[in-house]
Amino acid sequence: MKFNINKITFIATIVVLIFSFSACKNDKQNEGQSTEAAATEKAEAPHEEEAPTIATLTEEQIKTVGIQLGVVEQKELTATIRANGLLKVPNNNKANATSLYGGVIKTLNVQIGDYVKKGQVIATIANPQFIQLQEEYLSTASRITFAEQELARQKELNQGNAGAKKNLQSATAELNSLRTRRASLQQQIQLMGINPGSVSNGNLKSALVVTSPLNGTVSNVFAKIGSYADVSSPVIEIVDNSSLHLDLQVFEKDLPQVKVGQTIHFTITNNPSTKYDATVFSIGSSFENDSKTIAVHCRVNGNKKGLIDGMNITGIVSLSNVTTPAVPNDAIVNADGKYYIFVQTDKKAEEHHEEGEEEGSQKEGEEKKHKNSKNFEKVEVLKGVSDMGYTAVTFVNEIPANAKIVTKGAFFVNAKLSNTGGHEH
Repeated sequence: MKFNINKITFIATIVVLIFSFSACKNDKQNEGQSTEAAATEKAEAPHEEEAPTIATLTEEQIKTVGIQLGVVEQKELTATIRANGLLKVPNNNKANATSLYGGVIKTLNVQIGDYVKKGQVIATIANPQFIQLQEEYLSTASRITFAEQELARQKELNQGNAGAKKNLQSATAELNSLRTRRASLQQQIQLMGINPGSVSNGNLKSALVVTSPLNGTVSNVFAKIGSYADVSSPVIEIVDNSSLHLDLQVFEKDLPQVKVGQTIHFTITNNPSTKYDATVFSIGSSFENDSKTIAVHCRVNGNKKGLIDGMNITGIVSLSNVTTPAVPNDAIVNADGKYYIFVQTDKKAEEHHEEGEEEGSQKEGEEKKHKNSKNFEKVEVLKGVSDMGYTAVTFVNEIPANAKIVTKGAFFVNAKLSNTGGHEH
């Protein structure tokens, strides 16, 4: 019995030693495998590189997408007042072409939208009374000749005491009356547009001309051929848009901040894509109706194309002369919570090649690039206030003076740059 117990103890000891040896062997194998896996994982880990900052576009891509270039502008975007207003032409730059004599419209030479010059013939009016007026002018001239001869005869008789003094006085009065009548008729004929010196028995005019009183654009035509136009009926209306003014309606609380000489940036309410500038030259002294606003009169500067009397506008009054660098809103892109613009540069984009790529393939790829391609560098900026389609920017790193920037299509350039950064290594 004692022998059996010792035998069992010996066998258990052997089993424990076998299991211990096996466990140690497995631990070493697992350790070797972990070390190998870590090395493999480290070797297979992708190589991190910096994001690309330069995008290359060909002329064809630039033209197809509609990318536009510009420069960083100086804009007054801070300390401003927004107000509505109306474009107006002063009354002394508006006119109606009328006739001083009534008559039937015989010809009409203009239509709405035509540009006319001062003195240009607008229409002709016919009336038999015009002939009667010229007839009376010629008759009066003949009577003056006879009156002058009669006065001379009475003077001779009076000097020889052969004539009565009363007859001399009567002849003098008659001559003076006729001369006054001729002068009146002469002025009337001139107002008709007829040269009195050209009036003769064989050159009586039955129609007179209506001329434009100023340079401008025909805004309305009131008459038509065959209609009767009297003295109170205008034939056409003319507006000189070159003298266009802007009447801005500013509220009472903002009025103390508005001064003569300040710059106004404004857009047409129904077409905000085009910007215009004006300068304050006068400030009203009374309220406009019940709106509790005061009219601020401004002179429109520069190009006035597309501006018409009566248009509604939205204006920005600059309260200071401090300017800040600004770019169009479309020039700014948002990426990873930061804001960027693209600046045209001579720097070359980073090249991406496979590890086994041969030098000959690299050269061939470079030759395929478009000769007229352009490079654009992604530059970080800090955004400021935005107004009138522009945003104030501050550059994190300084850029060259007068550098060309992408003002339209920056989103496409950014997308192109993102695609460029997706190459595998």
